[in-house]
Amino acid sequence: MKFLLDKLHFLVAVGEYATLIVDSCVAAVKKPPNWALIQDQLYSIGVLSLPVVAMTGFSTGLVLAAQSFFQLADKGLAGATGLMVGKAMITELGPVLTAFMITGRVGAAMCAELGTMQVTEQIDAMKTMAVNPNGYLVAPRFIAGSIMMPLLTIFSIVMGIFGGYLISVYFFKMAPTTYFDPMPTYISLFDLTVGIVKSMVFGIIIVTVSCYRGMTTTGGAEGVGRSTTNSVVICYTLILFSNFFITLGLNLIHDEITRWLA
Repeated sequence: MKFLLDKLHFLVAVGEYATLIVDSCVAAVKKPPNWALIQDQLYSIGVLSLPVVAMTGFSTGLVLAAQSFFQLADKGLAGATGLMVGKAMITELGPVLTAFMITGRVGAAMCAELGTMQVTEQIDAMKTMAVNPNGYLVAPRFIAGSIMMPLLTIFSIVMGIFGGYLISVYFFKMAPTTYFDPMPTYISLFDLTVGIVKSMVFGIIIVTVSCYRGMTTTGGAEGVGRSTTNSVVICYTLILFSNFFITLGLNLIHDEITRWLA
């Protein structure tokens, strides 16, 4: 019986989560939120996240370049170091690591904020005043997250490639042209498209999961902490699984289009 109740609770939660996404999208399109609300979220999600995203991207580029050089140099393929860094940052590590950092910095804060509002009945008060919480609280975050995540991902990619360039040129004494020349040949617009699509999906996941967990919080201060922890774990899990399915799906679609045009 407990197993069936857990399954039923899971299905109800999925339905409520899907309803929140649809309601937030409809509210954002039908009656766009006040620009001031969106602007605050753009600043909170985007500008305030620049330092942590820069450090993450830069350090990842350093490690990628060092590992690539050590693995490839003795095989005479050191010239592919820049390509390895660029390809990995654009298609995989840039979007995923940026999403992880935003989840920890922004997603947890969103969940805690909305969770506090829920347990102190501020959201219920909004409903009694005929204010749609999804339109007022979730929609601005949804819009800002969808806009800022791709931009932050691009910034992380640039910082990663720059970090790889510094260690390759100034530590491993690689020529700058050797680092950059393979990139235009082997990195295509499709690779960048994959990274941008992933970042947009990750941004939507982070915002909607964090807001949903926050707005369904119960149990006072302890419940807020529990919801915040759960939201971070769920976001990380969904990001990893969606990363696989997006990679698989986009590459299959790309191969079919290429085969059809050939």
